[in-house]
Parts: sequence; structure tokens; C-alpha cells
Amino acid sequence: MSSQPRARLRKRPPSVRSAARLTARRWSWGFVMATSLCLATYGANWLFAEVSPGSVWGLAYGTAAALLMVAAALYGMRRRALSLASKYRLGSARNWLYLHLYGGALFLLLMLMHSAFRIPSGAVNWWLWLLSGWTVASGLFGLALQQWIPRTLGSGLGLEVVYERVGELVGELRDKAEALAATSVEPVQALYARRVAPELAAPKRRWIYFLDITGGKQGQLKEFDYLRRFLSSEEKEKLGELARLYKAKLDLDAHYTLQTALRGWLWAHVPTSMVVLILLILHLGAVFYF
Repeated sequence: MSSQPRARLRKRPPSVRSAARLTARRWSWGFVMATSLCLATYGANWLFAEVSPGSVWGLAYGTAAALLMVAAALYGMRRRALSLASKYRLGSARNWLYLHLYGGALFLLLMLMHSAFRIPSGAVNWWLWLLSGWTVASGLFGLALQQWIPRTLGSGLGLEVVYERVGELVGELRDKAEALAATSVEPVQALYARRVAPELAAPKRRWIYFLDITGGKQGQLKEFDYLRRFLSSEEKEKLGELARLYKAKLDLDAHYTLQTALRGWLWAHVPTSMVVLILLILHLGAVFYF
């Protein structure tokens, strides 16, 4: 790693971006049409017959919801079997992602229609109803994070960092800063010991990066600017290099903070998704058994 990481942003060709926008537009319109059809069907059902989970229409809503939940869950299996998906041409990752997103949202709507938009009775049904809402809400929140965090990191910092290498990169910065401080005059060494060394000890997460991607970097560098006025030309160069290392560490902390949030979101979404699948199986088993 250089003293300050450089951006390695990969831009997709215009034709690829156009195809992606067209695919996204088709899925969005398909979702709007499917949602409208579901609501219109439920409205007609409500006008002409009583809506209940055990009615013919209620069972139809529940069956459609179960099928959509299974289809949405297959996205995770597809991600873990990329070679098989490519070999047997099981569809593009983008289409599977849209199926996961829109299928999950439609699953929640159909589940609410199945329960006539009322809180169901029974522990299994109640938890299935509650966790389904949580799963869809956390999925939408995760989608927002996946759109916002990469864009914020790319535009605010202009560099790419692999999350798993953050600790290693911080160690490289620490070694360089220690070597630089060892050959500097006493005021620079004092600044290093007081300000830089504690920061370079390990990656740190800070809430400020959710509000300001720079983390107030300019304010933290004022002490470097003040000291620079009292140094010789050679020492100014060393202090400038130390400041660049310090800024690089702050940028790594921004990546560490936001990418940790992106990975932490999975723990709020994936386990509950698995629980919803289990509860759905128990619910279907109870329906068919009784």
C-alpha cells in the first residue's frame, strides 16, 4: 500500500449501464402491476365474500405467499452455488436479486391478505406474521445501505479498500509512521506519540462517519498545520508525509465503520429469514395436518 491509497473505481460501459437500467425498470413496473393486481383482487374479494385465512381465496393468498417466499429464499442458494448457476444458465445474478427483493415484498403483501390484514392467533402464526414484517423491512433497509454506503465511500473518499485487509493496511501505515517519526525532530515525535500513534494502534469505528464521511478530517489536521510553521524544509516534508499517513488511517476507519455496518445488517436479516422459512413450514404442516 502506498502512503495514501488511490482510487480504483471501475466504470461499466454505457451499454451495460443501459441494460441494467432497462432490467431495473422492467422489474419495477412488473412489481407495480403485480401489487395492483393483488390489491384489486383483494378488494373484489372483500366486496363479495368474507375474507379469512381458511377461505378459498385466503388459502390462495397463502399459497402464493409461500411460493414467493421460497423463490426469494432461492437467491441465497444461488449465491452459494455460482458455478452451478453459470453452468446450467439459471439466470443472471441481477434478475435473481430483483426476484429476491420484489418477491419478498409481494410475499409480505400476500401474507397480510391471507390473514385479512389482522394479527393472527396462535404462537406460530403470530411469530410468522411478526418476523415476516421484520424480514422484509430489514431487507429494504439493507438495500438502502447497499446503495448508500458504496456511493458515499466512492464519492467522499475516492478509494477502494477490501474490508478483510483493513487491519493489515493499518499495520503497514503504523510501520511507516513509526519509522518516519524515529528520524524526525522532537516536536514531530511528540505529535506522533500524542496524536498519531493512538490512531494507528488498530482500526476504529466512529459514528461520525455516518454523518460526515471525512470524519472532520480537516479539523484534526490543524495541529499539523500549526507545527509546520516552526519546522525546517526537511522536517516539513517529514511532517507532511506523517499527515498523509494519518489521513489514510482516517479513510481506512471510514471504510471499516461503514463496511462493518453493511456486514452487520446481514445478521439482522439472514437469521430471521431462516426462522421465517421454518415457521412457514410448520404453518403449512399444521394446515395440511388439521
